[in-house]
Amino acid sequence: MNDTNRAPAPLTAPLPGARRTLILLLVVGLFDYIDRYVLAAVVPLIRADFFASGHQHSDFVQTLINGLGHFLGHDPENSAIALLSLAFMVSYAVFSTIFGRFKSKRWLILAFGVAVWSLASGASGLALTFEMLLITRCFVGIGEAAYGPLAPAVISDMYPVSRRGSVMSWFYMAIPVGSAIGFAFGGLVASTLGFGWRTAFYMLVPPGLLLALICLFMKDPRVGHADGIAADHSHKSSFKDYLIALKTPSYLLDSLGQAAMTFAIGGAAFWAPSYIHEYRGVADLGFVNMMFGGITILAGLTGTLAGGLAGDKLRARFSGSYFLVSGVAMLIAMPAWLSMLYLPFPIAWVSLFVAMFCLFFNTGPSNTILANVTHPSIRASAFALNILIIHALGDLISPFVIGAISDVSNMNVAFMVISVMMLVGGALWLWGARYLERDTANAHKQLAA
Repeated sequence: MNDTNRAPAPLTAPLPGARRTLILLLVVGLFDYIDRYVLAAVVPLIRADFFASGHQHSDFVQTLINGLGHFLGHDPENSAIALLSLAFMVSYAVFSTIFGRFKSKRWLILAFGVAVWSLASGASGLALTFEMLLITRCFVGIGEAAYGPLAPAVISDMYPVSRRGSVMSWFYMAIPVGSAIGFAFGGLVASTLGFGWRTAFYMLVPPGLLLALICLFMKDPRVGHADGIAADHSHKSSFKDYLIALKTPSYLLDSLGQAAMTFAIGGAAFWAPSYIHEYRGVADLGFVNMMFGGITILAGLTGTLAGGLAGDKLRARFSGSYFLVSGVAMLIAMPAWLSMLYLPFPIAWVSLFVAMFCLFFNTGPSNTILANVTHPSIRASAFALNILIIHALGDLISPFVIGAISDVSNMNVAFMVISVMMLVGGALWLWGARYLERDTANAHKQLAA
C-alpha cells in the first residue's frame, strides 16, 4: 500500500477551514430554500397572470387544463399550478442521484449547481408562458440537486464523527430559516412593495452568482479523512453503490423514517394554514400565516439545534443515540399533533409548536446516521438516494393524499394520516437503534464486501 492510500488517523478535531466551510454551505443552503419558497409566496399572482378568467391560454396550458379537468372533475387551476412544485421535486430527486456520484472536484460541481439554480430562478421571472415557467422550475431542481448530496458529504469529511450531530444540525438549520425567509421575501417584494412577482425572482440572481464564485475558491477535503478511512481512488461510482447503502439496516431504516417525517412535514406545511383558517374558523388568514410561519421558524431553529446536541451528548452512553432521540421525538410529536386537532385556538398553537419542534428535532441526528454508516467513497451517492426516497415517499405525495382524504371525509380525518406517519417514523427509528453501532463500525468494510 503506498502513502496516498494509507488510512489516516480519524479526526479528533475539525480540519482547518471547517467552520468557514460550514458557514458558506449554510448560507448557500439558505438561498437554496429561499429559491424554493419564493414560488409558494407568489402563487396567487402567477395564477392571475397565467390562468385569469378570459386569459388567452397557450395550446399547452389549454390542453393541460382540459386534461386535468376531465380527470379531476373540477376546476383544475390549482392542480395545474401545483405542477410547478412537482416539476422541481422530480428533477431535484432524480438528478441528485447523478450528482451524488462525484467524489472529486466537489466544490466545482457545487459552484455549477448554485449558478444554475440562481440563473434558473431569474429565468422564472422572464417566463412569458406557463410552460416556460415549468421548464425553469425543472432547472432550479437540477441546480439544487448538485448541492443536496454533495454539501453534507463535504462537511462530513471535515468534522470528526463525535461532532457530526451538532454540526449537521447547524447545516440543516437552513431548511426552516430559508423556507420562512423565502415566503416572507416573495410576499414582501411582490405584494407589499408592489414590484410584482417577477422582480422577486430577479433579485435572487446576484447573491446566488456571488456564492457560486466563492465556491470556486474553496479547497475540497480528502474523502474519508475524518473517518480514518483511506479513499478508494479505484472505486468507480455505479448503481451498486445504492445497493450497498440499501443493504445497510441503519441506512434503510433511517431513510424510511425520514420519508415518514417528510410526509408529515410536507402535508402539514401545505394544508395547515388553510385548515386552521377554513376548518377551525380562525378568521384572519394573514394572522394564521404569520403565526404558522413564526412557529415553523422558531420550532425549526430550536428543534434542529437541540436534536443535534442531544444526539452527540448521548452518544457516549447509548450507541444508538441518534436513532433514539429521533424516534422518541417523533413519538412525542404524535399526541401533540392530535391534541392540536381538538384543542381550541389559541391553546392549539402551543400543541402545534410542540409537534413541529419534535418533527425538526431529528434533522441533525438522522442525517448524521446517513454519514456515519456509509463508506466515504459512496457517501454522496447515499445522500442522493436518500433524497430520492424521502421525497418520493414523503412530500411529493402527502399534500395530494391529505387533500383526497379530506374530499371524501373531512380535514380532521385527513390529518390523522400525519399522526400515523409520525408513529411509523418513530417506530422505524427506534428499530434502527440496535444496528447503528455495528453499521458505523463496518462502514469502512462496505466496498470490500
